[in-house]
Amino acid sequence: MRTTSTPTHCPYCALQCGMNLTPLPGGGVEVTERADFPVNRGALCGKGRTAPALLSPEVRLTSPLVRSQGVLRPAGWDEALDRVAEGLSRTRAEHGPDALGVFGGGGLTNEKAYALGKFARVVLGTSQIDYNGRFCMSSAAAASVRAFGLDRGLPFPLEDVPRTGCVILVGSNLAETMPPALRHLTELRENGGTLIVVDPRRTRTAEQADLHLAPRPGTDLALALGLLHLVVAEGRTDEAYIRERTSGWAEARAAAMAHWPEYVERITGVPVPRLREAVRLFCAPESAMVLTARGPEQQSKGTDTVGAWIDLCLATGRAGRPYSGYGCLTGQGNGQGGREHGQKADQLPGYRKLTDPAARRHVAGVWGVDPDTLPGPGRSAYELLDALGTDIRALLLMGSNPVVSAPRAAHVEERLRSLDFLAVADVVLSETARLADVVLPVVQWAEETGTTTSLEGRVLLRRRALSPPAGIRSDLEVLHELAARLGVEKGFPVEPQEVFDELRRATAGGPADYSGITYRRLAEENGVFWPCPAPPGAGAGVLTDDPAQAESPSAVHPGTPRLFLDRFATGDGRARFAGVSYRASAEEPDEAYPVLLTTGRVVAQYQSGAQTRRVDELNAAAPGPYVEMHPRLAERLGAADGEPVAVVSRRGRAVAPARISPAIRPDTVFMPFHWPGEGRANTLTNPALDPTSRMPEFKVCAVRLERVRHAPEGGSGAGRV
Repeated sequence: MRTTSTPTHCPYCALQCGMNLTPLPGGGVEVTERADFPVNRGALCGKGRTAPALLSPEVRLTSPLVRSQGVLRPAGWDEALDRVAEGLSRTRAEHGPDALGVFGGGGLTNEKAYALGKFARVVLGTSQIDYNGRFCMSSAAAASVRAFGLDRGLPFPLEDVPRTGCVILVGSNLAETMPPALRHLTELRENGGTLIVVDPRRTRTAEQADLHLAPRPGTDLALALGLLHLVVAEGRTDEAYIRERTSGWAEARAAAMAHWPEYVERITGVPVPRLREAVRLFCAPESAMVLTARGPEQQSKGTDTVGAWIDLCLATGRAGRPYSGYGCLTGQGNGQGGREHGQKADQLPGYRKLTDPAARRHVAGVWGVDPDTLPGPGRSAYELLDALGTDIRALLLMGSNPVVSAPRAAHVEERLRSLDFLAVADVVLSETARLADVVLPVVQWAEETGTTTSLEGRVLLRRRALSPPAGIRSDLEVLHELAARLGVEKGFPVEPQEVFDELRRATAGGPADYSGITYRRLAEENGVFWPCPAPPGAGAGVLTDDPAQAESPSAVHPGTPRLFLDRFATGDGRARFAGVSYRASAEEPDEAYPVLLTTGRVVAQYQSGAQTRRVDELNAAAPGPYVEMHPRLAERLGAADGEPVAVVSRRGRAVAPARISPAIRPDTVFMPFHWPGEGRANTLTNPALDPTSRMPEFKVCAVRLERVRHAPEGGSGAGRV
């Protein structure tokens, strides 16, 4: 007889699809549909369906590991935690608090992200904390704050997408990265709307589009400005909206007019007639949206690129109106919440700025510390990793695998190896964990309760469905034990709900206000959209999960599914045009490196692959890396389909089989980034940083291609491009 099913959410991407988990009598867990959750309505991708495979003791960590005589061996928890506390304490004593680094992950729950940021600043006293979400959404976040005064992935629910008139999807392959979300685009077209996809590859998503624009990688900024030029030239601007709800139009208009269509065609490779068709499709209906993903964002000019797409929305009156607006398709499971609650180098919980004296006072009051003791902003993610072994001598890392996921990955691996001390908390022995002095095994999503925040800004409750194996502890328990060993006995509870209630107080009155949200509400309402303040005149602690003490429904804030309908979150309530101009990528092709490389995901793997590469079904579908190239490029190289090809950049060399396809531009190759070793795509990528967001330029760098000889001595073969 089966036990009760638990409604919860998938552990992978930012859709946070609803699912039911049912423990089976003979062991294992069954995943079933949960049709009541509006984002996926029961649909799940292969990763979600197979997620319970990671709960098996055969593929996960089940005991702490400590390094002895160069080898990781099993150890008890007390020994492992003592080693971590001693390593951190010794480093701080010898080199100061900023010699300690903390690196988090976009998959950590809100409670864990909050506690990790507090631990870094209160217990360790270090400014050196950031997280891998810096590699995902930071450019879109910076552009949204600049334009709207607030960053929330989508300012509207995904349910609004099928009801708009046109969607421009920029640099997203939703069909593979978020398959259940594709139905919203399918319904858009069934409802008479149109879909424009911007991608240098003709992906499975681009095949669904009414219009596919295939710009040269790194030129999305020019493309957006070219479309804005045509909007102005063809008289399609919404002058009343611009006058009443925006500022900075004169500068933005002047910048756009310098990017005439023929000039943009030369830069992007997109023909002028297709530019004109895109403008016609976007401007014809009453409502429209622009949605961006990693394509335009993971560039050294990503903030300006997203800003130009936002300018297109503002010039046509397509922001802060029903079924219209700009949105970012957040990638990681809690990438949104992870950047709201203190993991980022410059932020405190609730999206408060670390440099704001009032924010420091508020959060310090919740934490019971002097605001003057809180360190200032630290290094961004890549800059933090680059400083390992020099300025930063010890690192605590939770839920990330930068050996595979970071740009210039061979260099990052070298920096990790140079540390005096490395501690990693994870569910599996990732490539990064293998380098650690201490590895701490932690619980997985099905074994703990906690909240995440989806790409819509919907705060969700993941419920515990089963008990973890013996010997596994939660991240909150790890931080509690380490804090105690480092002299802070209180302030780090192990119960997620207690941490969340403190988070609510810390976010009260901030841009991302969670103070009116409780676990009870999340369970009853299928999630609550932030901002959701506590009732007027009430502290965040007034709302309770005890029904007998709960506020009356009329006093409870309903949450905010749709932002900016009345005003934007700027000082004057107006959206700000970016007014940016095109500039080239940090690294353009030349005689030595004449081809462009872009990277991305495949449907059966996820991020660094640390988890999905342990699932047989997913490995069968996507067993390893490859180099996608156009037939004309393959012919010049003399490469055959399936033959190993070397891709060489100024940072290193990767080898993977050729996959020849007409779906990619002839001047570009594509590699998925899920694998370590010889085929590691991020060995090649460029860590050039956006000046505002500090986002590395994952999406474009210059490479050359070489055929790989089968002779023992190796080297390049007859072909080189």
